[in-house]
Amino acid sequence: MNLLFNFIKKEFLQFRRDKKMFAVILIAPVMQLIFLGYAATLDVKNVKTAVWDQDRSYTSRDFISKYEKSGYFTMDYYVSDYTEIKELVDNGKVLMAIIIPRNFEKDIISGKGAELQTIFDGSDGNKALIAAGYSIQITSTFSAKILNNIIERKGLKNIVSSIPQLKAETRVWYNPDLVTRKYMLPAIVGLLIMIVTINLTSLAIVKEKEIGTFEQLIVTPLKPYQIILGKFIPFSIMGLVTITIVLTVMRYWFNINVAGNVLLLYSAAIMFMLSTLSLGLFVSTISKTQQQATMTAVFGIMMPMIYLSGFAFPIENMPQWVQYITYIIPLRYFITIVRGIILKGVGFESLKFEFAALLGFGVLLLVISSLRFRKKLE
Repeated sequence: MNLLFNFIKKEFLQFRRDKKMFAVILIAPVMQLIFLGYAATLDVKNVKTAVWDQDRSYTSRDFISKYEKSGYFTMDYYVSDYTEIKELVDNGKVLMAIIIPRNFEKDIISGKGAELQTIFDGSDGNKALIAAGYSIQITSTFSAKILNNIIERKGLKNIVSSIPQLKAETRVWYNPDLVTRKYMLPAIVGLLIMIVTINLTSLAIVKEKEIGTFEQLIVTPLKPYQIILGKFIPFSIMGLVTITIVLTVMRYWFNINVAGNVLLLYSAAIMFMLSTLSLGLFVSTISKTQQQATMTAVFGIMMPMIYLSGFAFPIENMPQWVQYITYIIPLRYFITIVRGIILKGVGFESLKFEFAALLGFGVLLLVISSLRFRKKLE
């Protein structure tokens, strides 16, 4: 036990002397969380819009003002033909164009109904789809207002009110403002833990080889499992420090509270780190240089985990065969857990499958990495 304690103490002393590593573990996650917290959002605001108002009436101006007052659209260009619209869309200066036809107000007053056209730049399908949703909502509200005015003008209000109507009341749970930042930030917690722990462990053994201390490590009385624990325990503590800092920043910078049990969240983080540290150890044993270890960790492990975990792209939208592959990605389960605990406040009963999967992957990867590490010692 004294040998293991002294080995762990050596790891912490080595960490304290490496000021760059200190910055990577304690400062970089905070900076990344802040930058990603503002960048990783799917909300669409300030949609640059071109307007071709052929009617130039009070009603058409009132309709355009609804877009401006919504806070989502900016009327950047007023044009006079389709050629200008095509040029603005082709050059990426506007995402959307609104075309109001002649006699727009006249047709509405006469009760005939009016048509209008909206054109979207669909090269960014997600942004165009969200902007189209905003546009439909504004148009529907404007149309309902006109319909109510017609009913009141013709004295049909009492008749309409006596007709049974179906009203839908929408309630949004957990994220009532529908701010995607609140959805993305908990997943970024898992992303940062993965980056820190895999990078640290993947460089652990390789660095020992490069500075010439690996041979000394082999001839010590330390057994293989003690060396593994000596590497795992310090990096696990650093990982817990990282998640504590990240959760603190998330709470006081972005005002996102942990709705569920914090201890349950830390338990999930420990299980997840068991997988990431094991993967990092495996990379470290198959790499000969720190550059090789870094490239293998980034492109062989971290990038696939980010793409297939549901962090950036919904798993449900992936092809069926790709969805099967995501079941072997530990980050998938951890993201589900952190979002459930932080946003919804759910307990272990609702997440027991994800906890079981994390524990299973962690034990399996630790066994594989330990076997590979033992072979290197022989």
